Amino acid sequence: MANQTAEPGRFRQLIDVFNRTRQLDKAAVWWILGGFALPLAASITIAAVFPSTILGWILWVLLGLTTGLLVGMAILGRRAEKAAYGSLEGRPGAVGAVLRAPLRRQFKGSDEPVAINPRSLTAVYRIVGAPGVVLIGEGHRNELMQMIETERKRASKVASGVPVHAIWVTNDEKGTNIRQVVKTLNKMKRTLSRAEIRTVHARLSTMTMAMPIPKGIDPRRARAQRR
Repeated sequence: MANQTAEPGRFRQLIDVFNRTRQLDKAAVWWILGGFALPLAASITIAAVFPSTILGWILWVLLGLTTGLLVGMAILGRRAEKAAYGSLEGRPGAVGAVLRAPLRRQFKGSDEPVAINPRSLTAVYRIVGAPGVVLIGEGHRNELMQMIETERKRASKVASGVPVHAIWVTNDEKGTNIRQVVKTLNKMKRTLSRAEIRTVHARLSTMTMAMPIPKGIDPRRARAQRR
């Protein structure tokens, strides 16, 4: 019988997220504790100031605990996201890691690049969504200019009339920070319906890759590029 690996439960996942965030962001623990403690302290203070029965005390404390947990969870989520982006910034494959995270439903695509320079690891990713075709370039701008233009022409040939946008995740002043990629995607003007997104994505999926992609590109293992 084949061995089956059980997925970790929600509580275990939460602990893993907390541990990873704590390693990357030392101040996160204090922010989370503060977010939990303040609502609890406020509830106890209100119960003490205003005359209340034992049942009232219990209800106020429960309200403080519940509110504190919600606030602490919200702070953990924000700090975890910030720490994750910080750990990816400037590393090859960072865009692919961002695309692995759930995007809105109107985006379809892969976390694998459609074109890459095996030596510099400068890469172009392609997704399809309500704005049209979006090419996300990662690496050196000078190399990306030709790569993105090539992919733009290929996409326009297969999906004629569909808008093709480009996001430049580069280390220059004009580049988009890796933390802003998802926000930039979600702010783009919608032009395609869900049915059109599926059709365009299916057409682009039949295209052959412009360059072979070396195996093992993982931002958690790849070394940062030397400047």
